[in-house]
Amino acid sequence: MELELRHLKTIRTIADAGSLTRAATLLGLAQPALSAQLRRIERALGGTLFERGRYGVRATALGELVLERTRIVLPAVSQLQQEAARFARTQRDGKRLRLGGTHGPLLGALVDRLADAAPGTTVTTCASWSERELAGQLAEGRLDFALTGACGSALPPDPRHLVWEEIAVDPVFVMLPEGHPLARGREVSLAALAPEEWACVPGDGCFADCFTAACARAGFTPRRMYETDTASCVHLVQVGRAVGLCRATFPPTPGLTTRPLAGTPLVWRHLLGWHPAGQRPDTAATVVAEARRAHAGAAARSDSYARWLARRAEPDAAPRPRADRAS
Repeated sequence: MELELRHLKTIRTIADAGSLTRAATLLGLAQPALSAQLRRIERALGGTLFERGRYGVRATALGELVLERTRIVLPAVSQLQQEAARFARTQRDGKRLRLGGTHGPLLGALVDRLADAAPGTTVTTCASWSERELAGQLAEGRLDFALTGACGSALPPDPRHLVWEEIAVDPVFVMLPEGHPLARGREVSLAALAPEEWACVPGDGCFADCFTAACARAGFTPRRMYETDTASCVHLVQVGRAVGLCRATFPPTPGLTTRPLAGTPLVWRHLLGWHPAGQRPDTAATVVAEARRAHAGAAARSDSYARWLARRAEPDAAPRPRADRAS
């Protein structure tokens, strides 16, 4: 039997799992099948790789040698695959763009803008609540651009290898049922919402921690938080189950209203990311410009955001939110 890349991955998984049972679960194999595969690998390498014990497995001297090589070979092969995918992308005729996003309304607005800016280009999208997942797809060449965000001054995912351009900085608003007593005011104090339950889309950044810290400064601990998709958040607000947290650009929706939080305790930075080796500068410049226009259009369609911006433009108004005002 000749040694293959998948065999090295199996050895690495066994070592990381610490037992054949756990490794078999991770690899989706029955333990006897994994044990038989390991014996074939050991015969190909000429010796025992792991000592089996009562509490799991431990690498032998030969096993340590092989594992040391896997730490070099596996990342190198992964990097080769990513670079090849990016190179293949740059060789195409530029007639397809693959966009990812965590913000459905803004992503849809960007697709609409690109339909006019690049009429001969086919645009496909991939939505995910995970900023890290989208960053991984950018790094692997499976997405061309990702429209996501970060709370306050938090760093975006993988900033060493990806380019992130700030599209806009928005205050975080609260979604209320139209009949809610606080919906009639210009803005809502966070402390006044202490009795409420909450709804918000999930994420793997620091937004949840920033929200909890803002509530603590307002003198309370938030009650139950429903982390779910946008449509479910809207439903929970419409039926009065919860109040929601949203970007200020959230589109007008029947049955609910959005209001600023007094003092702007939370801000959200809209970011567009891409891998520099996978995009031509002119393409990136076009997508950045259209993303900013998409955001401006979304802001103009939100009456509550337009009023908030108008108040901030008054001479004695407080300054607009900055990214360093993170909670």
